Amino acid sequence: MTIPQRKLGSTGITVGEIGMGGMPLSVNGRPSEEEGIRAVHAALEQGITLFDTADSYCLDSTEKGHNERLLAKALHNRPEVLIATKGGHIRPDGRWETDGRPEHLRQACEDSLRALGVEAITLYQFHRPDPKVPFAESVGAVSELQREGKIVHVGLSNVSVAQLEEARKIVTVASVQNRMNLFDHSSMDVLKRCEEYGIAFLPYSPLNGMGNAQGIGSNETLSRIARSHDASPQQIAIAWLLQLSPIILPIPGASKAVNIVNCAGASNLELSDKDVAELNGTLLKSPPNATPFKGPDPV
Repeated sequence: MTIPQRKLGSTGITVGEIGMGGMPLSVNGRPSEEEGIRAVHAALEQGITLFDTADSYCLDSTEKGHNERLLAKALHNRPEVLIATKGGHIRPDGRWETDGRPEHLRQACEDSLRALGVEAITLYQFHRPDPKVPFAESVGAVSELQREGKIVHVGLSNVSVAQLEEARKIVTVASVQNRMNLFDHSSMDVLKRCEEYGIAFLPYSPLNGMGNAQGIGSNETLSRIARSHDASPQQIAIAWLLQLSPIILPIPGASKAVNIVNCAGASNLELSDKDVAELNGTLLKSPPNATPFKGPDPV
């Protein structure tokens, strides 16, 4: 199977319009390495060529870079693949904390280069603004790494419109990775600004988060529309994102081959205007099994 391609902003790079998030392969509840590699290879077979990771996708700081090393192993000798990684989160004793200090980001980038086994990272994203560090200092550090040739393209994650505008004064922004799905439109203003600038938008948690992905089918409207397309509720949720904007590249996380294959099937769907109107009108009012958002979202 070959899913359609989309541009990664103004980078000149094209990737499959659906990517794969690697976090579930490396955090609590993760599969064996063999099973994880099978899931990655299943994604490749579907035409997925964008894989999202981070140095913090691990159980704790003692295995920093676990997911980067896993993806590097699974995707060895695959020149058509883009592995995007992130720095700025740390995992002391398994907690999710931020560290946006320039010296930390420099070391994080160096460590990611080694974990991925590359001389330059094609897309490196500042993972999350650190309230203890001026945002411009963090972005400036990543920009310096780009000037040194260690990063090709710079992205941002978990940012506001104001932060995006501030970053654009410092560096060319290739992508923004914020939370976005049928049940969470809080980054819609960021998406619209990215459209204005031709910046790729990578919505994470496209199925409402790791703990809620299986439960979205409990929504009556979503399930009915899925049945009418002979599709799964998860496929409808991703198809909604794909039709929301041409700059969107959803990155559903998956720990099993069957799940990423199911997600890739969203590329075959075309939702009607009525479908979209019903989804927009109903789902925001009643997100199924929604887990309250507390503290930093690790994605």
